Amino acid sequence: MADILTNSKARRDYHILETFEAGIVLHGTEVKALRAGKGQIADAFARVEKDEVFLYNAHIDEYAQGNRQNHQPKAVRKLLLHKNEIRKLFSLTSVKGNALFPLSLYWKNGRVKVALAVGKGKVEFDKRDDIKQRDSDRELKRATMHRLKGK
Repeated sequence: MADILTNSKARRDYHILETFEAGIVLHGTEVKALRAGKGQIADAFARVEKDEVFLYNAHIDEYAQGNRQNHQPKAVRKLLLHKNEIRKLFSLTSVKGNALFPLSLYWKNGRVKVALAVGKGKVEFDKRDDIKQRDSDRELKRATMHRLKGK
C-alpha cells in the first residue's frame, strides 16, 4: 500500500471520526499522471449525491505525453462504495459540522484507492493542544533517551 498523494491538512484541521476505503473512476491519462505522482488533494472534498459519492477539487495534472483526449485536471470524479457504506456516509455527513474528505490516494492490487474520512473541524485551541501534546511527547522521549545513553 504505497501512498500516491496525501492530504496533509486533514489530520491537522479535523478530528477524524471514521475512515472508509473507496475505489475511484479514472481515465487512462489520469492513472498515468498518478503513477508519476502529479497531483494534490489538499483542498479536495467529497459529497453524497443521489446515492452516489463524488470527489471534488482533486487536482490530477495533465499527462505530459497525453494527446487531445487528455483529462481535465479538476474534473469531478465518482467514488465507488457499497450501498450500505454510502448510506452510512450520508447519515454521518448530514450532521452539522461534519465533513467528508480524502486522506490519501494509494495503490492496492494495481488499482487506485481513496482513503475517505468523516471528520469534525478543529477549533484553534484544539490545534494548540495538539502542538503542546507533541512537544511534551518529544521532551519525554528526549529525557528517556538521555537517561538511557548515560548508563
